[in-house]
Amino acid sequence: MSATTADFTPPERIVIATRESRLALWQAEHVKARLESLYPGCRVELLGMTTRGDQILDRPLAKVGGKGLFVKELEAALLDGRADIAVHSMKDVPMQLTEPFALPCISAREVPLDAFVSSRYESLADMPPGAVVGTSSLRRESQLHAQYPMLSVTSLRGNLDTRLRKLDEGQYDAIILAAAGLKRLGLADRIRGELPSEVSLPAAGQGALGIECLASRTDVAAWLAPLNDADTSACVRAERAVSRALAGSCEVPLGAYGEMRDGLLWLRGFVALPDGSRMVRAEREGRPEDCESLGLALANDLRSQGAEEILAQIG
Repeated sequence: MSATTADFTPPERIVIATRESRLALWQAEHVKARLESLYPGCRVELLGMTTRGDQILDRPLAKVGGKGLFVKELEAALLDGRADIAVHSMKDVPMQLTEPFALPCISAREVPLDAFVSSRYESLADMPPGAVVGTSSLRRESQLHAQYPMLSVTSLRGNLDTRLRKLDEGQYDAIILAAAGLKRLGLADRIRGELPSEVSLPAAGQGALGIECLASRTDVAAWLAPLNDADTSACVRAERAVSRALAGSCEVPLGAYGEMRDGLLWLRGFVALPDGSRMVRAEREGRPEDCESLGLALANDLRSQGAEEILAQIG
């Protein structure tokens, strides 16, 4: 269903479930503004919620249930009717989206790269042996270990403001964050440099916002259709297919990144041990409409190079 069909009924009220971190609220407000622009007569409201992922800050996510901890409470609000949609950073959405939920909309992507943030050093290459780099991501950790083995990589949890505060307090010499979050919150000046994808291949869905609803709510899917970006959606769905095929809902050092080049989808991926001592890479190119099968093919390429043996060692 699309917004141009004859039986389309514009919404009168839309409730958005969102986490209450500053970045999550920015994302929800962004979607709210776009919906209000599309439907001037609609009342759009936010339902702020604190998730388990926001509450558990003393352990790595991989140890306590993964990124799904950021969406469960929001999905409960969709199920019981308190909210119509939930806005997520796509890299926080579990790769296995279970019934009765759907992701009808993935909006245009912000810069998907990782950012180097430091008050002391200009770049990773500028850091001396033993300098401490903080990250919350096994994906980033493995790539840092592989390319900068002299650095000390340690866990960093908390929302974006908390991570920046820990850096400013001197707990870390540098931290690696998603560039998109910093830019969305007006903190682009904290970025010393964006890490090229050859240095730090992004996570599946990084930089993209997804809007979730109940699969049965075809009316909601129709309201959201104008917000969907076809190129971003194809890239992100290909990336998620790679991750889903190899790791399911597990937290593993895995990157997947799609880009549009001359009308084709260029997809790259890797799987590694957390310490970076072993890593396999692959890339493929194909039509954007074949994004899911392209992702599965890339996952098979990684398997043929030993990805499953790497994942078995992690498990």
